[in-house]
Amino acid sequence: MVNVNLGAPYEMLIKKIIGRGYAGSQVEVIRQAFVVLKNKLEEDEEFELVKRGVEFELEKIRSGKARRIPSQEVYKKAGLA
Repeated sequence: MVNVNLGAPYEMLIKKIIGRGYAGSQVEVIRQAFVVLKNKLEEDEEFELVKRGVEFELEKIRSGKARRIPSQEVYKKAGLA
């Protein structure tokens, strides 16, 4: 187990979290914080992948390597029009 001195502001926050019933112990607070951070990192990674995919496709459109399809045609093929 790692012993870490978080400092007074974080110690107070941990006590507040436990006092409000969000966690039962200091360890649980830290574990929950890691889960939130892990989820945020995964979300950021997914966003970055989507962003790169969009940029890749836009570059194909700009360079003429992909054809543009009118939105009405897309809706029609998807059965939405």
